[in-house]
Amino acid sequence: MNAVPHIPLGEIMAERLGSVDPSRHPQEIFDLYSIPAFDKGQPEVIAGGSIGSAKQIVRPGDVLLSRIVPHIRRAWVVGANSGRRIIASGEWIVFQSDRIDPRYLRHVLVGDPFHAQFMNTVSGVGGSLLRARPSHVAKIKIPLPPLQEQRRIAAILDQAADLRAKRRATLGHLDSLTSSLFLELFGDPANNPKGIKVVRLSEITTKITDGVHLRPTYTESGVPFISVKDITSGVLRFDDCKFISREDHQRFTKHWKPERNDILYTKVGATYGRSALIDTDQEFSIYVSVCLIKPNRDLVEPIFLNTAMSTRAIKSQADRRIKGIGVPDLHLDQIQNFLVPLPPLEEQRRFVAHILAQEQVRTAQRASLAGFDDLFDAIQYRAFRGEL
Repeated sequence: MNAVPHIPLGEIMAERLGSVDPSRHPQEIFDLYSIPAFDKGQPEVIAGGSIGSAKQIVRPGDVLLSRIVPHIRRAWVVGANSGRRIIASGEWIVFQSDRIDPRYLRHVLVGDPFHAQFMNTVSGVGGSLLRARPSHVAKIKIPLPPLQEQRRIAAILDQAADLRAKRRATLGHLDSLTSSLFLELFGDPANNPKGIKVVRLSEITTKITDGVHLRPTYTESGVPFISVKDITSGVLRFDDCKFISREDHQRFTKHWKPERNDILYTKVGATYGRSALIDTDQEFSIYVSVCLIKPNRDLVEPIFLNTAMSTRAIKSQADRRIKGIGVPDLHLDQIQNFLVPLPPLEEQRRFVAHILAQEQVRTAQRASLAGFDDLFDAIQYRAFRGEL
């Protein structure tokens, strides 16, 4: 097996892109590659008068790497020219070279080997203020096989990624079905079309609080420390969480602690409004960005309440209450005043039985997705070592 040659990213990092101030061209329509646009899956088609600052000029085939909130893996290939000028936010590091296939480079930039090194280039105090330093990123070496081999690897990884994305979409569809069923049976509590008893969240819980407000001292191992990033698609994840000492954990949970059948609700940042039922006895602490909700079991079934908290009806209440010009922030008193439908316990239990039946299907789908994840990681690992 021949070793794959490596190059430092600085060799393909664009240095003199040029810039434009779109506000000087208020009537011109641009294709804008911004961070929010990435999260929506396509560039913004927007008039210059609606763009508030100067932007980088990019071209089709350029590869963009987000340097903000670096734990979220954002890499984007600039699409075809549609007849409009193409511009990009200054938060992107731009790569361009005839020596590299753009799809191949994107896979490299979101892969585990690169990401581990990328996180070591980060500076800042945390959250949205974290940024990778381009001068440090430029020193990271990446594998660079011949161009034809890059294209072959990219095609294989594209196919594997597509299979994984379809399985994720299936899981998302199941989640939306649950939410839709809930609203069909019990209605939106804001207008209560079903005439079901509606209560404030504080009336059916024994505790609504949030996590520690000070950033703790992290450790290599110990007790998991959960923040917003560890709650995705209604699931609590421990695979990428930080850790704190047991002494800090005991101090943080002296008066209360997360327990099985409690509910976690994200309250800070772009992913506010996500709910996850604690389905484990694993001890952990939470950060201030996460709200802990303890259901009153005499009044409400935890799975029923967690499903309610996951519906678009509750999310719309959160949207109306959100505060913060920069980083969205829900306050505890706002969450306490969420309106929730409260049918009789027997009716809640019938709904929960249906949800548990659906959960068996979800469990099988998650296991299948985990298999696809493992397969993708294995293919990626072998590809970048020249073993495919």
